[in-house]
Amino acid sequence: MKMPQTIVHEINELLDNYKNSLETYSDAVFEFKADVDTWSLAQMYEHVCSSGQKFFLASTKRCLEQRNGQEGGEPNQHGIQFMALGAFPDIKIKVPEAVKTEIIPNAKETYFEALEIIRTSAAAMQTAVEADAGTYRISHPVFGFLNAHEWFLNLEMHTRHHLKQKAELEILAAHA
Repeated sequence: MKMPQTIVHEINELLDNYKNSLETYSDAVFEFKADVDTWSLAQMYEHVCSSGQKFFLASTKRCLEQRNGQEGGEPNQHGIQFMALGAFPDIKIKVPEAVKTEIIPNAKETYFEALEIIRTSAAAMQTAVEADAGTYRISHPVFGFLNAHEWFLNLEMHTRHHLKQKAELEILAAHA
């Protein structure tokens, strides 16, 4: 499994990619939706930033603080497979209707700050994740029980996973 220092480095490279791209989008391109079932770039940025902060980093922090989880537990087969692979599957993942919520994006300018919050939060957690014993775990809805290091790795894997979608949405918006 990747070391936290490597994860932070890779997160920084990913966030630079998102930030540099964000600087090039017009508002029309950023907000363009090809159809009702396809996200806009704005919705994708909202998803990446909000899940980065409120799901992956928050779960990492809760593991480090040993709250809202448990001692012990293990990743399930999906968790073991994807963490060994170091990546989410190269498929489009549909959120089940039962837990699906509408993603309401903010103005483009808000994502510059959101990306920086992820960057500084990840950097601030690096040392604690390195020192963590890894015995306290929080349940992930797909991967089973993950410790702080595994949640931290999931932040990088998730952010990287959406690069392909970002490229596809950029092509759709450019041809609108």
